[in-house]
Amino acid sequence: MLKTQIEELKKRKNAVILAHYYAPAETQAVADFVGDSFYLAKIAKESLADVIVFCGVQFMGESAKILCPQKKVLMPDLTADCAMAHMVEEGLIERMRQEYEDLAVVCYINSTAALKCKSDVCVTSSNAVRIVSSLPNKNIFFIPDKNLGSFVKAQVKDKNIILNDGCCPVHVRMQAQDVKAELDAHPGALVLSHPECESGVLELSHFIGSTADIIAYAKECGAEEFIICTEDGVEFKLLADNPEKRFYFPNPRPCCADMKLNTLQAVLDVLLQEDKEVFIDEKVRERALLPLERMLELG
Repeated sequence: MLKTQIEELKKRKNAVILAHYYAPAETQAVADFVGDSFYLAKIAKESLADVIVFCGVQFMGESAKILCPQKKVLMPDLTADCAMAHMVEEGLIERMRQEYEDLAVVCYINSTAALKCKSDVCVTSSNAVRIVSSLPNKNIFFIPDKNLGSFVKAQVKDKNIILNDGCCPVHVRMQAQDVKAELDAHPGALVLSHPECESGVLELSHFIGSTADIIAYAKECGAEEFIICTEDGVEFKLLADNPEKRFYFPNPRPCCADMKLNTLQAVLDVLLQEDKEVFIDEKVRERALLPLERMLELG
């Protein structure tokens, strides 16, 4: 049985398995820790394991290696990527720094190590509002996601927040009419949405928050039906916490094909072979570490 083999290898190699909420359900079931990007980054840094198996996408494996250079960071599939992580035009950050005085480049953790190198602080959807509010800078260039940036801008009105034209293809695929169709089918349901969604979806939402915030809200709320506007891997945790409640997703279901590459077989294979290791140039790592450490400090 795959699960038994994984457990044996994990103990023998002093390995820890970290899985994002968007990974396949069976992978989340064998993981030692399941969470969002911020939580998993902290766990990677604090872990005493020699080997970290990160079931996510490239920027997550990179972040773990940046924070833990002495540890072996493996990914079940090195091709698992995040399109949004690359969505900043080359040279744009430098042009923005020249144009705006007192500018802070705030980088969503869903970004490449190269983008982190050019940034002042990283944020996640859980802490973006809090961190941006705490910065002394008046001008903020928020990269790469325009939707999370817009969400922050609406709440932090004393800053001049400049948005970048990037987005998560999975979240922007959900449209207001898709959510309205679910509301028509389930009129008593509450809409819980991730801020990577577009404004039309957020306007229909009863709650907006990170994946972890959505999970916590669904557990604490007395409602019995929810329409979930984020990647469908979160369903595993939602049902585990709330077996008596019902969860619906807009049609077509929001599914990240890259996240789903983290199969149970891929986890076993990478533990056996240790061949899909994350490497980062030391100069890049040192520079990218600064905004990540600032995030951990402020967030």
